[in-house]
Amino acid sequence: MKHKVFISYHHKNDQLYKDLLIQKNIENEIFIDSSVDTGEISDSLTDEEIRVKIRDEYLIDSSVTILLAGTETKARKHIDWEIYSSMYDGKVNKKSGILVINLPSTNCKYFTAAHENEQKIYPADFTWTNIQTRKEYEERYPYLPDRIIDNLISKKSKISITNWDTIYNNPTALKFLIDATFNDRSQAEYDLSRPMRRKDG
Repeated sequence: MKHKVFISYHHKNDQLYKDLLIQKNIENEIFIDSSVDTGEISDSLTDEEIRVKIRDEYLIDSSVTILLAGTETKARKHIDWEIYSSMYDGKVNKKSGILVINLPSTNCKYFTAAHENEQKIYPADFTWTNIQTRKEYEERYPYLPDRIIDNLISKKSKISITNWDTIYNNPTALKFLIDATFNDRSQAEYDLSRPMRRKDG
């Protein structure tokens, strides 16, 4: 079964990787692309109006959000809005599962496995550690949005973090991660306490 996926990314910096991911999907039929550009939403709207507009008009019935994380992703207000809206469990459209893919620009070699049997898709010699503090997460993942870090700390979000080389060179791994993210989305307990970002930077 293919799941409807919304891809969140920094359009100016990381369009190439969105295009490559879509091409890989066309070749391997992994998911249904539900992505649209939310860049035209006015930040003069209230948080609730922004959330409703993105969740009910843009994310619609997508069930998995993939965040392509580059070096400037964390500073983009529209990405924060998309992450927040993906986490929100609305009356019409329910919360999505979230999968983070660190792009090559981040030079990140770490993983966070949130799903059962997920560690099997990674190198056998990778050393897994139990991260506890915000400082540790920020040192390991310096380019992740604050809202993602908030939810990694909670340990209840079911957010996995992988890197581009792992999924691009192995479509089976990408399918596994999307399926697992979809299957665990109802169990995800997201921390939505952080106010929505109101400006870039």
